[in-house]
Amino acid sequence: MKLADLLTQKKSQIVARWINLLYDSYPPETAIFLKKEKDKFDNPIGYGISRGLNGLFETLVQEMEREQILAALDEVIRIRALQDCSPSQALAFIFLLKNIVREELAEELEQQNLMEELQELDARIDGLSLLGFDVYTRRREKLQDMRINEVKNRVSGFLRKSGMSMNDI
Repeated sequence: MKLADLLTQKKSQIVARWINLLYDSYPPETAIFLKKEKDKFDNPIGYGISRGLNGLFETLVQEMEREQILAALDEVIRIRALQDCSPSQALAFIFLLKNIVREELAEELEQQNLMEELQELDARIDGLSLLGFDVYTRRREKLQDMRINEVKNRVSGFLRKSGMSMNDI
C-alpha cells in the first residue's frame, strides 16, 4: 500500500491531532474554547484553522496547484499573523505534522517499505514551511500597510479639523 493511501485512510485522526496540537499553542483558556466551540460564527478562528489544516493535508496527499496550496496556507497563517506571533511561532504548526504522521502510521511504516515515500512527504512539508514563510511575510506587510494608512487618515483628519492639509506640513 502506498503512503498516500494510508494517509487518506487515517486523515481524520491525523488532522484532528494536528488541529489539537495547534490549539495547544494558545494560552490554556483560549485552547479550551477553540477545542470546545465548533460553530464557525461563534469560533471563526477555530473554523479557519480546521478548514486550513484540512486543506493543507489534502495538498500534501494529492498533487495540487501552487495557488491551492497557498490558499490553504493562507487560511491558517493569516490568523497567526494577526496575533503578532513571531514567524517561527506562526509556522511551527507545519512541522508538527511530521511527528503526527510517524506516530499514527508507526505500525504501517515499520511493516512496509515506505521510507522513500516518507522522505518525499517530509520534503513536501518542508516546502510548505518555505511557502508559509512567504505567506506570513505578505500578511504582515499588508497589516503594516493598513496600520500606516490608518495613521495617515487620522493625521489627515486632524489637519482638516484644524484647517490645514498634508501639504501645509
